Amino acid sequence: MLKARIIPCLLLNGQSLVKTVNFKNLNYIGDPVNTCRIFNELEVDELTFLDIRATMENREPNFKILQEISDECFMPVSYGGGIKDIKTAERVFMTGFEKVVINTSSFTKPGLIREIAYNFGSQSIIASVDVKKTIFGKYQVCGYSGTKNYGKNPSDWAEELESEGAGEILLTSIDREGTWKGFDEILIKSVTERTKIPVIAHGGAGKAEDINSVIKNTGASAVGLGSM
Repeated sequence: MLKARIIPCLLLNGQSLVKTVNFKNLNYIGDPVNTCRIFNELEVDELTFLDIRATMENREPNFKILQEISDECFMPVSYGGGIKDIKTAERVFMTGFEKVVINTSSFTKPGLIREIAYNFGSQSIIASVDVKKTIFGKYQVCGYSGTKNYGKNPSDWAEELESEGAGEILLTSIDREGTWKGFDEILIKSVTERTKIPVIAHGGAGKAEDINSVIKNTGASAVGLGSM
C-alpha cells in the first residue's frame, strides 16, 4: 500500500505568505523562500504554492518569486494562480515547477486543461476544486477565491476535470479552511468515489488524528495542510 503524501499548501499574496480562514482575513506569516528552507529540512513530500489574488487582480504569476522558490526547494513543487493560457503554464514549468494548479481558468478558459495535458502530460496538472455549502446544505463549486458560485456539484465537476486530462484533484472545503475543525469527510468521499485520479484533501486539518481519519475513511491519496 502506498503511503499518503503530506503536502503543505502555502498561500501567496504577491511576494508574501499569508494564512486565511474561510478564504478571508489575510494575515501575513512570512517569506516564501525562507519557508522553503524550513520544509527542505523537514523533508516534506511536496510543496504547493497558491497565489490567492492573482486571478482576482487580473495579473500574471510573480515569476521572480517563483524562480527563487524553485531554486531553493529540494522537493517537487506546484503552483497555482493567474494561469490563463498555455504560455503562462509553460513559463511556470520553465522556472522549475513540476505541476500547475488550475482553478478559475477551468471555467473561464474551456479546453485549457486538455491543452496543457496534451503538451505536458496529465501528471503536470492539478485541478483545484473549491467547495462551499449553501444555506440549504448543498455543496457548490466556487471560483475567484471562493467569491463566485458556479453552481456545479463537486463530484460531477471532478469527474469532468478528470475527463479533460487533470492528473490530480485538490479538493478544498472553504467552510473548513483555516478552522482546524477537521476535514469534511463526506465531501471528500463523494469525490473520491467518482474519480480514479488522486484526490488531495484540503481544508480543516487541526491534528494528526484528522490526517489519519481522512486517509482511512475517504480514499484520499494525499493531504494538503495550510494553517496546521
